[in-house]
Amino acid sequence: MAGKSKATRSAPLSAPYRVTDGSTFRLKEIDPGDTRGMKDKKKAQDALAAGIEELADLQEKLYAQNRWGVLLIFQAMDAAGKDSAIEHVMSGINPQGCQVFSFKAPSAEELDHDFLWRTSRCLPERGRLGIFNRSYYEEVLVVRVHPAFLDGQRLPTGLGGKGIWKRRFEDIAAFERYFARQGFVILKFFLHVSKDEQRERFLDRIEQPEKNWKFAMADVEERAHWDDYMAAYEDMIRHTAAEHAPWFVVPADNKWFTRLVVADAIRRALEKLDLTFPQVGGARKKELAAAREALLAET
Repeated sequence: MAGKSKATRSAPLSAPYRVTDGSTFRLKEIDPGDTRGMKDKKKAQDALAAGIEELADLQEKLYAQNRWGVLLIFQAMDAAGKDSAIEHVMSGINPQGCQVFSFKAPSAEELDHDFLWRTSRCLPERGRLGIFNRSYYEEVLVVRVHPAFLDGQRLPTGLGGKGIWKRRFEDIAAFERYFARQGFVILKFFLHVSKDEQRERFLDRIEQPEKNWKFAMADVEERAHWDDYMAAYEDMIRHTAAEHAPWFVVPADNKWFTRLVVADAIRRALEKLDLTFPQVGGARKKELAAAREALLAET
């Protein structure tokens, strides 16, 4: 065990929520309020701080090595805590090595392209962490729950219909397989909040003036489609979970636990890459020695 990080030595907190084969996955088996028996928030915060420190070190090596790239995808119902999870887990990351993109309703220009176009333009470069706050998965979630949105995509006759969701799953799976084969790690997080907890967070946004800006009436209206969304999420995970692009179905009723699981999953994925700082060759060492002598000579 000598030389291994604290995260590597500890039990894999994120493992129970990792889905790589969706054939037997059932969303009802994941309790949104689960904390794996953890109750001490202070200890959890300390563990998160330690994890963020290790994550920052790994990210620095990822950036310096410039061979691997990482794509983190966050999907969730409104008020599940995507923004805060990204903010807290990535708090120690060097901004130079991190790219964050949020995807709202598509623009007219985006609707004139294929459904993967707008996100493909934002994929991370090698050496960087790319974060998608929502993603191309909206095309099999909100568009599926509200199929009228397909009209705005102006698909040719015969390319819509019931079979479109199966085809989109196949396209997404093929895209992620290709991306992974190019040296990019893909981690996908569904923050699984309960309907009751979402209600409490909406009320909190209404009752606290400083949070009013976060609330939109449309968020409440979407609650009427809760069961449809849960069915869509389950079907999505069942069809797109893979070893090279796993889903993490993370309990989200307790934000402190959500952040801990997300940080653990990212950290462990980076540890598997055997990241190191680039080694300096003989010629480069001579340059450094000459530069050192020149600098010392100035004094």
